[in-house]
Amino acid sequence: MITTYLQLFWEFFKTGLFAVGGGMATLPFLQAIGESTGWYTYTDLMNMLAVSESTPGPIGINMATYVGFTAAGIPGAVIATLGEVTPSIIVILIVAAVLHSFRNNPYVDRAFYGLRPASTGLIGAACAAVALEVLTSVQLVVQNGGIVKSPSLGEGSLFNLPGLLLAALLIVLTNWAPKKVTSLHPIVFIGLSAAVGVVFGFAGA
Repeated sequence: MITTYLQLFWEFFKTGLFAVGGGMATLPFLQAIGESTGWYTYTDLMNMLAVSESTPGPIGINMATYVGFTAAGIPGAVIATLGEVTPSIIVILIVAAVLHSFRNNPYVDRAFYGLRPASTGLIGAACAAVALEVLTSVQLVVQNGGIVKSPSLGEGSLFNLPGLLLAALLIVLTNWAPKKVTSLHPIVFIGLSAAVGVVFGFAGA
């Protein structure tokens, strides 16, 4: 169990250190962790994402807590969360100490200029993977031990009809519905999505 705790801390330390761009940018790292450790499947990861988006707090921290709990219970949740936030704390302390010296440094500006498209790519890849998982049966998998992921058609039909219908409904409700509907709190739409998922889940069981 100690080995699991150490691995949790190390994996999420790396995730927190390199996930530039926010919580969604951690999804490629979390997918890699699931594939290498077997702690959770990609479908489990999508469920974790839904719960993390629906609960208060930063999504990256919520995901770390959820994964840690899945892998090793409450101690695992605490350790994974500590691993996720430790790099940020270290970086913030370093930046605070040297901010005045490097505030107008052209090399720092160029480094952040290069990081922006990298973080955009990470978030875009995560969004594409989520859309494929939720709306279709296409999955991105690594072929023959390589590093490039290619699309693979899963079992059943190409499109996930319940997912497409729910996405279309939410788009209509949030963009073209009467003002009384669009002014509702986001938690209403989250609750609606959860209810639809429960109904379809029982119907398909």
